[in-house]
Amino acid sequence: MRPSTSLRNQASRNYFTNYTPPSSTEAINGPVREPARDIVPANDRLIVGVDFGTTFSGVAAVYTSTPDDVEIIKSWPGGNGITSDKVPTEISYEYPANAPGGTEPTVKWGFQFKPEESRLRCIKLFLDRSQKLPFYVSPQETATQLKKFNKNVVDAVSDYLTQVYKHTMDTLTRRYGESFMASTKVEFVLTCPAVWSDAAKNTTLQAAERAGMGSMSDIQMISEPEAAAVYTLKAIQPNNLSVGDNFIVCDAGGGTVDLIAYKIVSLKPLRVEESAVGTGGLCGSAFLNYRFEEHVRSRLGHSRFDEMKLKKGKTWQMGLRYFEEFVKRNFNEDEHQEVNVPFPGLPDDEEAGLDSGFLVLTAVQIKDIFEPVVKEVCDLVQGQVDGLRSKGGVVSGIVLVGGFGQSDYLYRRLRAHFTSSEPPPPYTEMPTHAGAVAAGNGSIEVMQPVYAWTAVVRGAVLRGLEGNVVISRKARMHYGTSYATVYDEERHSVSERYWSPLWERWMVSDRMQWHIAKGEAISPLSPIAFHYTRNFRPGQSLVVTDDLIACEADEAPAAYGRDLVHVCTLTTDLGAVPRSLFTRLTTTRGVEFDNLDFTLEMTVDSAGLSFELKVDGVRYGRVEAEFH
Repeated sequence: MRPSTSLRNQASRNYFTNYTPPSSTEAINGPVREPARDIVPANDRLIVGVDFGTTFSGVAAVYTSTPDDVEIIKSWPGGNGITSDKVPTEISYEYPANAPGGTEPTVKWGFQFKPEESRLRCIKLFLDRSQKLPFYVSPQETATQLKKFNKNVVDAVSDYLTQVYKHTMDTLTRRYGESFMASTKVEFVLTCPAVWSDAAKNTTLQAAERAGMGSMSDIQMISEPEAAAVYTLKAIQPNNLSVGDNFIVCDAGGGTVDLIAYKIVSLKPLRVEESAVGTGGLCGSAFLNYRFEEHVRSRLGHSRFDEMKLKKGKTWQMGLRYFEEFVKRNFNEDEHQEVNVPFPGLPDDEEAGLDSGFLVLTAVQIKDIFEPVVKEVCDLVQGQVDGLRSKGGVVSGIVLVGGFGQSDYLYRRLRAHFTSSEPPPPYTEMPTHAGAVAAGNGSIEVMQPVYAWTAVVRGAVLRGLEGNVVISRKARMHYGTSYATVYDEERHSVSERYWSPLWERWMVSDRMQWHIAKGEAISPLSPIAFHYTRNFRPGQSLVVTDDLIACEADEAPAAYGRDLVHVCTLTTDLGAVPRSLFTRLTTTRGVEFDNLDFTLEMTVDSAGLSFELKVDGVRYGRVEAEFH
């Protein structure tokens, strides 16, 4: 464990201090992998997948006895009977009229808003401070609204998920009946972005627990593109993907685009492993809405456009809805030389292109709206392709999912970009895959599965049904812990050493032990063990803390430094360990102390970290992790 800064300074000022660091962990010869664990089969249960998205969220459910009958929730409060596979991720608060002080505000969510009403948007992105916000979301405005109702971001996310949970349970009770629901276990699987920080994943789990979806340890999490991959690989069978092939999942949503690459390990049963660290960007389809809005504003003129939005809100909403539901999804330049977008009530204006209540958009104008956003998506996918090919990997497929993933134009642009029309490579005696790599690019098939918009939530349900299809993932950072070790004049500076009265040796603290390397393949079935040795004076507390530290750089340093990331603080109560496992030692001066060797075991899953305490191979409970 890393001592506090003031104590470190004290140790370096006075070499003969009586200070003993709370931990004296000997250097370890690398991390230890535990043998794979068996998965215990569970009884029949209801699996509920929740795709908590940036702009839209979705819910799917399946009963384990009828695994092919996946039900997507399509009716939502405020939807006026219109069905939708997803509900807007939007929430607002208001105090009831004449409400006394201390009254909880009422909540509006999803489809319950009139177009002109203000609401909190993209609240999910505020959970991870490292994520950029789209230009149309104001942190100041969001903070002001939350402060007005004495809420924070986690409260808002929890309140939104509470509404989703209540509506889901109500819908399932209508579907299955109260007695069935009372006797059947309901398990929730929650999705999160591939690029989410460990702290953001943990905060999302906390919000889901507060919403009623179960305890944090019972809620499963899966990254969004991984969930999409799980569903898609089943949905697109049969296909030309073979064992050893890489495919890239492009989950293009409303606000964000998430990418991740997988290599097929086996087809029956289907097993894949992450072959590239996930990437992402803010280039979702919501940016098309804003480009469309700017286009209409430039055509009508600022004053006329602002007047329409202010005084004829329904006119603007009709035009925007047509763009959303028809143009964004279906436009392709071969079929649509021009598109007539309805703006009822606007007078004819030949110069602006207004005719009989329609604004005429040419194919060139629509492409101009699409192109910058679509190019960003293409560049992100190209980055993944280049990364895989640079390591000799064969990229055979790109799978397009998500709301924006339904777009015909995006599909055609990606296909044009990645489907090679070059002649086949010349004959070679090398195996097919090696020949394809040697030939350079090769054609990559672009696939757009049915139900692209609900691929993520369907995959979340499959994860609950079938467990892990993904057998290993790539570490996004180096992970390690700091430790103290015996001073070595050839490796350490004199100014760093301190005297340990218990070990009766010169020591140095703040050395880094890296247990996981960035880009390393890690599996949830093979936990990583961190070994510690601790000294305790008689009567000293057996509750100890350690920091899990991460490094984003390609090369991890040997000693603790400012550029490292504090992932979480681990609190371990060693009081559960039998006293017989502690070793009683005595210094040459007759000072008695107890020593314990123990292991903290970290499991890395699709979307989270969990920890357990072990001594001599026996488990003694979970370790509490406070994420920063």
